[in-house]
Amino acid sequence: ALSETCAPEVLIGPTPVVYPFIVNNPGEAAQAKRRISAVTIGHMTPPLIAAGAHGTALELEGLFDEFAEAQALDPRRARAIAALILERGQESGLIKECAADGKAPDEALIALDAWLCDLKEMRIGDGLHVFGRSPESAEGFASGVDFDDAAGGALSERVAACGAAESLGLLRALGGRFVPPGPAGAPARGRLDVLPTGRNLYAIDPRSAPTRNAWEIGRRAAQEILQRYAQDHGEWPKRIVLDLWGSATMRTGGDDLAQAFALLGCRPTWDVASTRVSGFEVLPLAMLGRPRVDVTLRISGLFRDVFPSQIALFAAAVRAVAALEESAGDNPLASLREPARIFGAAPGAYGVGLGARIARGDWAERSELAEAYLAATSHAYGGEGEAREAAAEFRQRVAGAEAFVHVQDLPGQDALDADAFAEHEGGFAAAAAEAGATPALYHLDSTVAHALKIRTLKQEIARALRGRAANPRWIAGQMRHGHRGAAEIAQSLDNLYCFAALTDAVESTQFDLMFDATLGDDSVRAFLLQANRRAASHMAGVFEEAARRGFWRSRRNSSARILSSVLTEAA
Repeated sequence: ALSETCAPEVLIGPTPVVYPFIVNNPGEAAQAKRRISAVTIGHMTPPLIAAGAHGTALELEGLFDEFAEAQALDPRRARAIAALILERGQESGLIKECAADGKAPDEALIALDAWLCDLKEMRIGDGLHVFGRSPESAEGFASGVDFDDAAGGALSERVAACGAAESLGLLRALGGRFVPPGPAGAPARGRLDVLPTGRNLYAIDPRSAPTRNAWEIGRRAAQEILQRYAQDHGEWPKRIVLDLWGSATMRTGGDDLAQAFALLGCRPTWDVASTRVSGFEVLPLAMLGRPRVDVTLRISGLFRDVFPSQIALFAAAVRAVAALEESAGDNPLASLREPARIFGAAPGAYGVGLGARIARGDWAERSELAEAYLAATSHAYGGEGEAREAAAEFRQRVAGAEAFVHVQDLPGQDALDADAFAEHEGGFAAAAAEAGATPALYHLDSTVAHALKIRTLKQEIARALRGRAANPRWIAGQMRHGHRGAAEIAQSLDNLYCFAALTDAVESTQFDLMFDATLGDDSVRAFLLQANRRAASHMAGVFEEAARRGFWRSRRNSSARILSSVLTEAA
């Protein structure tokens, strides 16, 4: 809580703050309430559409259709089409994106076909939400709802009521009247209770995480991660670092935290008379059917503030597992005394800060960024209110990690959507490389709870770029919103560049893809210059910096001339 000397209290005091806020981000809304006593008027998320296919992916989709027909009618022609598919897939970089390089032709075709389907079915935002205006259709929010049942009917009605409800909520707040409270959550994840929007947002009771439902999802996620690592490396992982964010935990009820307990070989217990977590149970190895995993949590500042009880509970579970009389092969924590496994920023500090530093160009070598990530994770947490300096211990956990996992729970979100993904996932990758380690980097997509998908970080970046950021369909949606839409396009480039600065997961050809879809396209370039000259100028500067640092070697002779003309015209 704030003291009388805290900056928000000193500067704002009793001044009313009315804050229209996206309904699917309870964590950030909670911070606005804590720091400035804001009334957060929930508003809708952008409607979602399927990414569809474009460019080479669309061409290959047609070739796959021809290939399927020819297999039954003309095997000779089918072989020729297959060879053409693989050739175009190689030229476009799609073969590399789906990790089919070096595979037998039949295996490569299967992997490429699956990758194209993944890209095509990806859900992306169709423009932005306009406050006070209901979406035209409820279909973009219907992933968790069957339109044939009563809930489906309610969703048509509830989405249609959002525009008027948002305006009414804002007018009530501005008039100094009571704004009814409403829960925060993701409509596209089936949360009908958050609709209609326009209410004063609240989040979950922190003491209920992980919920019973979150435990089921987290348990399955842990099993998926273990199986994927075993497939990739031929053995079970022993040491995993799990990225834990407060907003996601509040949104899902604690899927990620439940995954950490499951990997450790523990299960939360709940109070019979309430939904609150009362403790944990250590599961026997015979029930697990595999070794326990030494799990390290890298927690965000918001998670630290909101979930002290969960921090204490997980720390207790780690100590209990370390005290078990089990072999080191079955339990990597066995016989360790007081192992610290929860790390984050110093008390009162938030974020990693890498995005701003990279944007300023305030670095020469990746090692400097790695050290900045490590410095931003300087304290160990073991209980309520407890923290101690432990930078050296976290460095050891990074160096010894065999895998790193970040879970993405929001439909319509991806690794290029916000700089936090690059700061956390890319920051860890840079720190691990600096320590001489090569852990597997996994991005777990839990947007559809019953169909979890695990991708490598490299694949997630490629999917986000081709499926959304460089997708003409997404760009057209942003262009409907003028100045703000142009800023969204520029932000995706910033995040791609941030990943390139921190990891080896970005190819030069991916900057080509982004350039061709934005400043390299005559109509998009004209839009950026007309709607938001600063965004256009900024993007040209980022492309030039990417080329200067060796991340981008343009395949177009005209790219330097185009960038120069954008900078001149924008000025």
